[in-house]
Amino acid sequence: MLVELVVENYAVVEKVRVRFYRGLNLLTGETGSGKSIVVDALALLFGGRASAEMVRTGAARARVSGIFEVDAGALPEGVEIEDGELIIEREILANGKSRAFLGGRPVTAAMLKALADRLGDIHGQHDQQQLFSAVTQRDMLDAFAGAGDAVSQVGELYARWRAASGELERLERDEQERLRQADLWTFQRNEIETVGPRSGEDAQLENERRVLRNVVRLEEAAASAYDALYENAESVTAQLRAALRKLEELSRIDESGAEIGAALAPAVIAVEETAHALRHYLGRLEADPVRLEAIEARLAALEKLKRKYGTSIDEVISFHEDAVRQLAAAETSGERQAALRKEIGILAQQYGQTAAQLTALRADAAKRLAKKTEAELAALSMERTRIEIRLSAAEWSATGADAVEFLISPNVGEELKPLERIASGGELSRVALALKTAASPASGSGVPRTLVFDEVDAGVGGSAAEAVGRRLKKLSASHQILCVTHLAQIAGFADHHYYVEKQSERGRTTTTVEELAAPARTREIGRMLSGESVTEEALKHAEQLIRAAAR
Repeated sequence: MLVELVVENYAVVEKVRVRFYRGLNLLTGETGSGKSIVVDALALLFGGRASAEMVRTGAARARVSGIFEVDAGALPEGVEIEDGELIIEREILANGKSRAFLGGRPVTAAMLKALADRLGDIHGQHDQQQLFSAVTQRDMLDAFAGAGDAVSQVGELYARWRAASGELERLERDEQERLRQADLWTFQRNEIETVGPRSGEDAQLENERRVLRNVVRLEEAAASAYDALYENAESVTAQLRAALRKLEELSRIDESGAEIGAALAPAVIAVEETAHALRHYLGRLEADPVRLEAIEARLAALEKLKRKYGTSIDEVISFHEDAVRQLAAAETSGERQAALRKEIGILAQQYGQTAAQLTALRADAAKRLAKKTEAELAALSMERTRIEIRLSAAEWSATGADAVEFLISPNVGEELKPLERIASGGELSRVALALKTAASPASGSGVPRTLVFDEVDAGVGGSAAEAVGRRLKKLSASHQILCVTHLAQIAGFADHHYYVEKQSERGRTTTTVEELAAPARTREIGRMLSGESVTEEALKHAEQLIRAAAR
């Protein structure tokens, strides 16, 4: 239930703070005063679309906030409330961007829209046109039937059935191309497997080829290094050993010289180990023309693979793995098609059964909703109206296998027709109210939902207007009602009456909202009856309307 609404810098509203209450809250005022702005601002809190045009001229941003009394058990997990109240805010910047907040925490507008059904519902003249939509009619019936879980199950089965059918269709369509590709993949697989490349093999072979091509140079270089380090009389090893002997003589005289000799000893060991490694290396060096020829052939084979299948051996190996996968898929395509046909048959059977259950649920709800709507219309002075909610077979879809159509006969003897063929705007307004009332779930807790009706009285007058007022009053016993109206007959039923007025001050236009006390309320209803000049007769008539509504 909406407890308080604050609107700042929104359209022609500079700042308005309005308290709302349980029961029937009515907003009236002159044409063009901005009554619907309150409804539009509330729509923003329910996740409605924001735009830059909503920001008051000269302001940097518009802000709308609402305090809702809620039942914590009816809210999604994670939504926090304080003292049974939830604060929702929307900010619209002058550039059109908007931000939403739930309990002080930033959220998306989509989350507000998902939460809106738990808080209330807005019904305006645009919604009357939406009632003509087959989708809207089906959704209304499903909501009344409580068919959400059934629709979800049907949607899931339909998605799986469509996915399997699509895959089978692609496999069957691409069968010839896949067979041609299989020959190519087989050739590519065999060509790569014949060579059998190994990761990093080409780099190793390149190094071995360089060695075999330069054996003589390598022998000369290694032999010279060995001689310099170890073999010659003037080698590094001989010089280091001579130096060590001198240091030993020094240390026998001066003990501190032993540390110097100890530092040099590792160098001698390192030089000797290097010399031994060179001797071993020289022992391994050997010209091998046969091996060189084999390496050249191997590298040529690897290079041919890289030219065709990748810039490196790793890419060639990856290409081979992909070809093997593609070939395996092609070879098992027949098995996959058979498995898909079986899966499609099972899914089709499951979909048919689940869709039939949904159809039965809708058919039962259609009778109950039609009967309930007829009862509502009787209370709105349309007691001879017949309503039928007709289900017919339709193509399979994510929402079932039913086409839903609301049919109406407003007068005795007339055939049932679709809603869009109702000639009278007043009849359409009452049908819309009756359907909304009949399909709207009653509050399941002590906290009523907020139902908003924007000019639901369009095209209604006389006794029909009084009937609409009485229906809104009755509905307000289980829901909080906010209603914008032009009719005095409806305004007389208000539990709380608000007057919306447009004023000009300091060259700017602004809209204000004021809750009316009893005398002011009588005068406002008198104005609605007589126009700008409120006569004594109009005031008396207004008092009679208020007294009659209270009975």
